[in-house]
Amino acid sequence: MSHSRFRYRTSEQLLDEAARLSIDLPYVSDLSRLAQPVRIGAAKTPNALGIHPMEGCDGTVDGSPDVLTHRRYLRFARGGAGLIWFEATAVTAEARANPRQLCLSPQTASSLALLRQQTMSAAADAFGPHHRPFTVIQLAHSGRYSRPVDHSAPILAHHDGVLDDVMGIRPDHPLIGDAELDRLQDSYIAAARLAADIGFDGVDIKSCHRYLLSELLAAHTRPGRYGGSFENRTRFLLETVRRIRDAVPDLQITIRLNIFDAHPYPWGWGVDKTCTGLPDLTEPLRLVRLLYGAGVSLINVTAGNPYHSPHVNRPFDRNVIGAPTPDEHPLYGVSRLLDLAAAVKRAEPRLVVMGTGYSWLRHHLGNVGAGVLERAGADIIGVGRGALAYPEFAHDLLVYGSLDPHRTCLTCSCCTQIMRDHGQTGCVPFDRNTYGPIYDRGRRAQSA
Repeated sequence: MSHSRFRYRTSEQLLDEAARLSIDLPYVSDLSRLAQPVRIGAAKTPNALGIHPMEGCDGTVDGSPDVLTHRRYLRFARGGAGLIWFEATAVTAEARANPRQLCLSPQTASSLALLRQQTMSAAADAFGPHHRPFTVIQLAHSGRYSRPVDHSAPILAHHDGVLDDVMGIRPDHPLIGDAELDRLQDSYIAAARLAADIGFDGVDIKSCHRYLLSELLAAHTRPGRYGGSFENRTRFLLETVRRIRDAVPDLQITIRLNIFDAHPYPWGWGVDKTCTGLPDLTEPLRLVRLLYGAGVSLINVTAGNPYHSPHVNRPFDRNVIGAPTPDEHPLYGVSRLLDLAAAVKRAEPRLVVMGTGYSWLRHHLGNVGAGVLERAGADIIGVGRGALAYPEFAHDLLVYGSLDPHRTCLTCSCCTQIMRDHGQTGCVPFDRNTYGPIYDRGRRAQSA
């Protein structure tokens, strides 16, 4: 079915639409499961609601948190979510996606420690000393999307017959070498040690959305130790996980993992070789089992590419300006993400699974999330854009049993538009005084 904007005020309207589309949408009125703690290793979350890692592009030049970074995480902390997944934080300077991306290094560690400490204090002030959110920091390398200064500086795992053309990357652009990848593992280990030292409960070895480690998983055409076979393509991730487990045994290891790229083979991961739109989860689920065996305790399931197929990883009402509207109803996108998370949970039930794709559901988010938990399709309901728009979503679901439909994310892509315009990002409709001027400046600059 073709794309449609959200227009489902009542549960009956939403469920009727799901039935019309032959989608089995889990929807329950009892939200009590959202309040249940979730054990992750030796730790336990206060509830089953989490906030996804979302880059604010608002750090300092050296990669430390800045004023808007602190503001955002304090709002999250006061919102009551049981897990706060701190945004993509580069492990090397050249790995940054933008000149204001956070970076974890000996020079920035104390500033990130302060950010986490203030976040935890704000959560305790709001909900009492026993409310302790589980905190993860996402360790990242932006790969082909690296832009550490004011121009693109892509670092490729392999050439891509679609993305190279889209990005204007020449066929002779060099690939990152095997020796460089060996050294990059050392950077992840060093960053993980720092993360543990400054108090984070876990680290995420970011492997999604076509950034470097995600691209390595699809490096079918790459020569050498990190390309070709399944063993080679998964080598970097699995070796890095094992080395972190050995180096920092008390630190929880998590992965935000693409298990379906929705990108043509041989450049895509988790895709049917003859039909890009169909998942083939044989390799991703094999990797999931290996990751659990290597010591990963939590997987945050996602899909797609926010630059090329954003409707796959974040169903929306409106795309960024100038980008096409997909010929797909957003409920299909929501359902696909729920099914992918459930497939991971079935493949390795001992893993904690965090699901995504809920923001488009607006005020029905909690009902569908509780339905997913009831069916054991995930353990934690993750919210991304919806938390930017409505930081108190967890509190309101747990205390009032509902969300205010006038405050939920409009999935209008304004937060993404700010990023594309190289500004500091947040919710334009519901945080207008802060982010409206930034949005307007970016739009004027792009049209000049």
